[in-house]
Amino acid sequence: MKSDLPKVLHKVCGRPMLSYVMDACRQAGCTRLIVVIGHQADMVRQTYAGQDADVTYVVQQPQQGTGHAVMVCREQLKGLEGAVMVLAGDGPLVTAATLGQLLATHQAQKAACTLATCILKDPEKYGRIVRDAQGNLQGIVEFLDATEAQRAIQEVNVSLYCYDAGALRSVIGKITNQNAKGEYYLTDTLSLLRSAGAKLAAVAAVPPEEVISINTLEELDTVSEIMAGRGK
Repeated sequence: MKSDLPKVLHKVCGRPMLSYVMDACRQAGCTRLIVVIGHQADMVRQTYAGQDADVTYVVQQPQQGTGHAVMVCREQLKGLEGAVMVLAGDGPLVTAATLGQLLATHQAQKAACTLATCILKDPEKYGRIVRDAQGNLQGIVEFLDATEAQRAIQEVNVSLYCYDAGALRSVIGKITNQNAKGEYYLTDTLSLLRSAGAKLAAVAAVPPEEVISINTLEELDTVSEIMAGRGK
């Protein structure tokens, strides 16, 4: 982002992008928020001082991947029951309606983990959602590992998860960083759950515009335009 400001505090239509994500979670019925912070952690805390009674901050240092971000929250996850949603703080276009659909599907399916996915005309390098003949979720194949037939799949993973809290606790400590990047990937929890006989589910609930995450100033401008069109 070419800035000393933490990415999640960059403003979209006058508000930090993280604010939109937290609002969507609250509107979807979340009663407790765990915000994983790293770079300029104190600045994030100060930004929300006085309006974060339902927020627990956890510092991830160093940052070693999406799975690692959840691993550092294991203490906060102890004893929790019910559903735990995991999403990124740099995706402010996510809506409460999408999160609500994810949660409803998760509860109806009685799944250990449910993904909210997106259908894209041009899936580019997103991980592909693999289903069996009955439509049941089999897993995620990363673009670089996918066959030509799998790359033709238009349903993609957008890193929006809902877990049963106990199921998440049972596998999060088992993922490893034995991969090219040396990072802990949250997607590895799916294969661990499936190997244990747990049920996985996926619902194509995410509209294409909600997929955009912000990693550059150009993407920040794009998201700001979309948000302005929503009247935010």
